[in-house]
Amino acid sequence: MADQELARDLGFLEAYTLGLGTMIGAGIFVLPGIVAESAGPASMIAFAIGGVVALLAALSLSELATGMPKAGGSYYYVNHALGSFFGTIIGFGMWAGLMFATAFYMLGFGQYLLNQPSSAPLVILAGLIMATLLVALNYRGVKETGSLQNVIVIFLVGLILTFIAVGVLAVNFGLLDPFAPQGWPAVGATAGTVFVTFIGFEVIATSAEEIKDPGRNLPLSMIAAVVTPTILYILVMFVSTGTLEISALAGSDVPVADVAAEAAGLFGALSLAGYTLEFAAVGSGIMIVGAILATISSANASILSAARVNFAMGRDQILTNWLNQIHERYQTPYRAIIATGVVILALIASPLPIDTLADVASFMFLITYALVHVAVVVLRRADPEAYEPDFRIPSVLYPTVPILGFLTCIAIMLQMGEVDAVFSVGTTEISLAPISWVQLIGVGIILASIAWYQFYAKEQAISTTLIGEAVAPQETETPENDVYRVVVPVANPATGGALIRYAAASAAGRDRTGEVVAVNVIEVPPQTSPSQIEFEEERVENQRTLLENARDVAEDLDIAVRTRAIVGRNAGDTLLSVVDEEDADHMLLGWGGERRRRDVLFGSTIDPILERAPCELTLVKDPSETPGRIVTLAGSGPNAPVSTRRAGELRRAFPDSTLTLLNVQPKPGADDAETDPTEVGQEAISAVASAAGLDADEYEPRVIVSDDVRGTLLDAVSEYETVCVGATGSSTVAQALYGSIPQTIVEQSTGTVLMARGENRTPRTFRRALIQRLSSQEEESS
Repeated sequence: MADQELARDLGFLEAYTLGLGTMIGAGIFVLPGIVAESAGPASMIAFAIGGVVALLAALSLSELATGMPKAGGSYYYVNHALGSFFGTIIGFGMWAGLMFATAFYMLGFGQYLLNQPSSAPLVILAGLIMATLLVALNYRGVKETGSLQNVIVIFLVGLILTFIAVGVLAVNFGLLDPFAPQGWPAVGATAGTVFVTFIGFEVIATSAEEIKDPGRNLPLSMIAAVVTPTILYILVMFVSTGTLEISALAGSDVPVADVAAEAAGLFGALSLAGYTLEFAAVGSGIMIVGAILATISSANASILSAARVNFAMGRDQILTNWLNQIHERYQTPYRAIIATGVVILALIASPLPIDTLADVASFMFLITYALVHVAVVVLRRADPEAYEPDFRIPSVLYPTVPILGFLTCIAIMLQMGEVDAVFSVGTTEISLAPISWVQLIGVGIILASIAWYQFYAKEQAISTTLIGEAVAPQETETPENDVYRVVVPVANPATGGALIRYAAASAAGRDRTGEVVAVNVIEVPPQTSPSQIEFEEERVENQRTLLENARDVAEDLDIAVRTRAIVGRNAGDTLLSVVDEEDADHMLLGWGGERRRRDVLFGSTIDPILERAPCELTLVKDPSETPGRIVTLAGSGPNAPVSTRRAGELRRAFPDSTLTLLNVQPKPGADDAETDPTEVGQEAISAVASAAGLDADEYEPRVIVSDDVRGTLLDAVSEYETVCVGATGSSTVAQALYGSIPQTIVEQSTGTVLMARGENRTPRTFRRALIQRLSSQEEESS
């Protein structure tokens, strides 16, 4: 069977918004008070430093992700470049980092919800309740969360831009002096705290297998997803520290809301119908709503990402596969989600301060990215044959980027934590200065990871090397231009063999070499990583069986057959991507023949293909092993030659079959007495046959003259086992067939029906044309 692949259905814009959605989140609402107390107005510089560190990591991650396009992100790259020892450290580090971050988000949620300190019992209770709800949501795998997440991101970006625009008017430059009241070392330490706001861009790398043209789109989307929020974060801190005094900002439980109230208060109040609307209250209230949504959104994304790290570690046998079992009903990795949720709840209820939770999360991801930079250097020096990234760090920046990135990560980690680790044993106080609590917790997680590796993973983990099979498989060779290629999705074991035979008949009936590409798509919900499908044994086995049967059928045919096993979010969009990647000439789909509601005529999978597939397309209802007596409607419709060509292909592939070209003519009226309807019908049949490339000896013409053209046609086709019809009208097939004669034939026929349309080369949209223009300019300049 073909290696299982993920659908590439994310362009630059989709990948960019995916990363931006995880970056514009809770940190910008919760952190201003914490970092202002530590670094004062220079906290702007702390965010800039964090952005630079993230940008360096994004460049290294881009090269690794396009050289090893596998789901799993930094963990996968480090594990397969440096080995399972470092892979264990990174895996546990990312998992812990995401859980600490989620606990930080949930305490921030409670703060803004109740306007109380993060240590208040009610805040902790609110965090526990919301975290439980989010874990339950991910356990069930609600598809609509993806769309909701996009709406929240758009709202938050608009909210932050409005906050900046209004807040600039209230800035008092006198409050920005002194700029770094605690000194520059404190700014360096604060850069570690704010790094928790930059961990989101990793999600783009983890989706590398799903991104179109990854050599271009992946680095561009990652850089854009880092630069955009960095600028916004700096401006938010500029407004915050320039509007409120540092002491007021540090003492606030809802810092951004208080800044908004101060700034909006400049506009006074508005009286309407006896009611007074205070702009200060409105500004504060809107920012509180935004903070609540941001903390929920960030926590939800982190829970999902943490579960995916579990999966990647289980795949490499660093963790037990027990965690990666997929729920039979919800299709989610429920055990990994539950385990992650239990730890998150424990962290929320723990005595750790909210700033320590953020610091530990940052610390663990700084370790991760430090080793990512090392992995790039190791792979460059080893130069394994299979490592051929679509994007490489430009030669003028290599090895400066990975070396500088590694050093900055280590430097920030050494500065992190303001409170030294101190233990009390009886009356004796033991200090570990200059080691802080943050560093102690981080090192403790690393040591626990090493212990796990030594006593469990070392013997269980899959051995990997720089040139092993773990580096991404070779990409499918670019199809030859002189091949007539037919794509046929197979999903039903009962009809898969017949569809392959029909597709082979189409591919063989050409002057050039023919090829059939059999495709099966497994759909997964957003809560499940596409690569996690391998743990759903029944679905994977069904896919394997379907494609193996396709190969078995191909052995009896004198035609080349390839199989593609794909995992994607949406089957229709995935199949359209396959048509584009294969440069397909024809797609042949099985169809149940049922009429659907008006907005989904043929099914949610088929409809987008009918609308957007540029190649010839054929729907097949009830395909049989042998077509028997075939009839095609030789009328004046635009797709009559296409359906006739399909009929001719079947006739040639199945010698025992017969082919009739049917034309029904109305009886002439008094004004048309001299017209011979039979002759008109014969001419129509000859014209259609010629357009379809049929010789006279390959078919039997049949002309019927009747007062009731529609009824006679329907009665006549019922005499045949297989009916080929062309889509009528000039609009899309879905629109044209609704209530038409072809649709009536489908409903009344007890045999096989093929409904065909020709190529649908629709004009390009402005967006698509612009993207293609930019791509072509890049190719010319390279």
